Amino acid sequence: MTYDYEWFKKQVLAITTINLDKYKEKQMKRRIDTLISKHKVDGYDSFVELIKKDKDMLNTFIAYLTINVSEFFRNKEQWELMDKNMVPTLISNFGKKLKIWSAACSTGDEPYTIVMMLSKHMPLNQIQVLATDIDVTAIAKAKAGIYEEKEISNVPEDLKKKYFTKDGHLYKISDEIKSRVTFKKADLLKDPYPTDYHLIVCRNVMIYFTEEAKDEIYRKFYAALSSKGMLFIGSTEQIINYKEIGFERANSFYYGKP
Repeated sequence: MTYDYEWFKKQVLAITTINLDKYKEKQMKRRIDTLISKHKVDGYDSFVELIKKDKDMLNTFIAYLTINVSEFFRNKEQWELMDKNMVPTLISNFGKKLKIWSAACSTGDEPYTIVMMLSKHMPLNQIQVLATDIDVTAIAKAKAGIYEEKEISNVPEDLKKKYFTKDGHLYKISDEIKSRVTFKKADLLKDPYPTDYHLIVCRNVMIYFTEEAKDEIYRKFYAALSSKGMLFIGSTEQIINYKEIGFERANSFYYGKP
């Protein structure tokens, strides 16, 4: 038998349900080869046996695949636009009980950013964010709500003082912010999407997917939005065929559903 990358992708799908065919192949194969080399494993077949037997290694592998790079208020100017323009528009359209989904939420930086930003517009007890990610290790960190100083460096000082407690070199986010977010494991490529959402935030994730996978996900996001709802994407992303899908472009990184 030839234990090549095609064989490996099938094994990964069977073990993790992650479909590597949906990811850009050169980029992902290079990352996986680097990981296998780092752990001094001899070939794809040996690595498959390792992740079958070793749960910690399996979790490490999934975390590595899902590329958890996140920070609070990432690309600050885009969040300022959200604060000044998009949130008032959403409140005008839907009132203050907004249905919000942070898709591919990683370690929680993004959904907690959303809650802190919305707290300037409405009482905390009116805010509820659904946050999903494929990586249970990232979700565990998100639920713990403990971050390095560099991860919260973009948080405005007033919000930092109000919602974070310093413990040594770490910062713990307040329970009142944590309580406004519900975390769930979900795979954007295969699991059902929630419906009738007013705002979907999914940033800096699509760059890892094939064009076909991106198109599929953007269409599902469109279907998941209420009329007049909004999708917020990352600074390195764009929806080339947004008009064909049905979106209206509200700004470089904001797309509305008529």
